[in-house]
Amino acid sequence: MPEATMSAAGEPAASMPDGSLRASQLRSDAIEADLPKNPQRYRLLTGDRPTGKLHIGHYFGSIANRVRLQDAGVPAMLVIADYQVIYDRDGVGDIQENVFSGIADYLASGIDPSRTTIFTHSAVPALNQLLLPFLSLVTEPELHRNPTVKDELEHSGGRAMSGLMLTFPVHQAADILFCKANLVPVGKDQLPHIEVTRLIARRFDERYGRAVPETPVFPQADALLSPSPAILGLDGEKMSKSRRNTIEIGMSADETARLIKRAKTDSDRRITYDPQNRPEVSNLVLLTSLVSGQSPQAVAERIGDGGGGGLKKACTEALNDYFAPIRARRAELMADPGHLREVLHAGNERANEVAEATLDDVRTAMRMNY
Repeated sequence: MPEATMSAAGEPAASMPDGSLRASQLRSDAIEADLPKNPQRYRLLTGDRPTGKLHIGHYFGSIANRVRLQDAGVPAMLVIADYQVIYDRDGVGDIQENVFSGIADYLASGIDPSRTTIFTHSAVPALNQLLLPFLSLVTEPELHRNPTVKDELEHSGGRAMSGLMLTFPVHQAADILFCKANLVPVGKDQLPHIEVTRLIARRFDERYGRAVPETPVFPQADALLSPSPAILGLDGEKMSKSRRNTIEIGMSADETARLIKRAKTDSDRRITYDPQNRPEVSNLVLLTSLVSGQSPQAVAERIGDGGGGGLKKACTEALNDYFAPIRARRAELMADPGHLREVLHAGNERANEVAEATLDDVRTAMRMNY
């Protein structure tokens, strides 16, 4: 998973075959059109790794879309992938603190635990037990070809990869298939992970068979390639917790103002929306647009010759106005850790029921239900 969605660093979309990418986009567009009419036809799986505080890039890149799909009536499972934090890290930070902070962000942003099941990897043994039959369905070379694994190897500095990291793509397949999800919101760079999941589902059907003769145990999951805004960090680089260039969802208005004040702009007083030639200025324009309901072009026109100072003032006010109710609700939630724990325990209980039913189907198909 990237610091907030269902994948780690992925293969650039440009490296995928154009035909495959087009086919995925067409399928995604068809699903998007069908969702309002048939939301119950789908089961969605999404999730985050609890590596730190969630920021506004996570909010606009994934959380807001989850709320949209939930409110459209799509049944959803949201995994907090705590086991995926430990796969290849010397220091994992305070996982428990990050888990509950993330839950508070979800609830404050509009995730409804009565409609979206929030759970943790480590609390669902049957999900993790699926790894054993799934690992029998992929080869070591196939794992090494996975973009996430390749990227980790290339940037490991010669350090040996853990077995947990090598099998990361199979973990993601288990996340998706344990609840028989058929829809996963991802970016184009994460399509290879969906393909691994589809491959495992097909091979399970071919090798082990079915619990019910008419239906494969696992569906073929599809990617939902909903466009998400490309938000940069305040330094003009990729937004990332590790770069410390983010605005956390839970930050105060004053903290937000201080961070935006330090954001990079340029010397041209006339504000325009030109992401290619003026990325830093355009990023602040985009943020203002996202929370104000105006187009980026309209935001730029309104600020006009106000320069970087005028842009930062407008962005700060718009962001703080938008996130004020979310932050107020988040503060209430963080002050009641017992409620957060209850939400997680209830979600874990539901996830375990789903996982046990799936594992029972797997054992039946494998003739291991003795």
